[in-house]
Amino acid sequence: MKFTKMHGIGNDYVYVSGFEQPVVDPAGLARRVADRHFGIGGDGLILILPSETADVRMRMFNADGSESEMCGNGVRCVAKYAYDHGLTKNNPMKIQTGRGVLTLNLEVDRGRVRQVKVNMGQPILELAKIPVDAGKLQTSVFEHMHQLVFGDAMEKGSSKARPMSQTEPPVDAVFVSMGNPHAVIFVPEVQSVNLSYLGPLVENHVAFPRRINAHWVQVVGQNEVIMRTWERGSGITLACGTGACATVVAGSITGRCDRKALVHLPGGDLKIDWRHPDNHVYMTGPATEVFQGEWPD
Repeated sequence: MKFTKMHGIGNDYVYVSGFEQPVVDPAGLARRVADRHFGIGGDGLILILPSETADVRMRMFNADGSESEMCGNGVRCVAKYAYDHGLTKNNPMKIQTGRGVLTLNLEVDRGRVRQVKVNMGQPILELAKIPVDAGKLQTSVFEHMHQLVFGDAMEKGSSKARPMSQTEPPVDAVFVSMGNPHAVIFVPEVQSVNLSYLGPLVENHVAFPRRINAHWVQVVGQNEVIMRTWERGSGITLACGTGACATVVAGSITGRCDRKALVHLPGGDLKIDWRHPDNHVYMTGPATEVFQGEWPD
């Protein structure tokens, strides 16, 4: 099986083109190839497939074999692969994902894609659609400033959710979906957070029927934040594109940052812009091909 290793600011996946070869048991394949000691190594597996509604289709599998709806860093790499390898030369490009069909604008240098701006669509803020089971949070959830109140609203202007139980120490979270679920937790100093301990507790909390991506965020200024991630199904990763989008949305609706901000992640930076009037979130960042190879399985 031919594959290409790619990453978006360190969020690395093994990419396989279904235009050239069939893939049997992608969940099992993801577990094998993502292993960093006995496989190729990566945060998971992404398939690039034909689509009847877009230029190409993306399917994304985490390192544990579970399939996710969307990957922001991954979709930029899919666009680069599709353009650089001649699957399509459309720019803007349409990519079918579990979130729907997304539009991507490509920055091309000497025939190669270097950077991609993705229209990530509108954020989802309704708890049931994220999904979050409000009754199992054992909390009255934040008033999110867009005239939708989930659970029992706290005092007007409050941005804080009471602690989720079953996490020790408890955490306060803002919940956003970008097609996949996110819990955004603001802290004074992000480097001191024990991700290995807190990450699994939040990801697997009973309030999240499809588990959740957890992000700890430090606000530097109105247009700048620092973020660390525990990704559902993959653990600690160097970056999460959908998480960066969710972070800026969460920061904006709670008054912590503006709708346009630079997000610093361990693997690099992403530019996020939650625009008026379409309410869509736009993410801009690089996409990098590392190497190609052949998997003997």
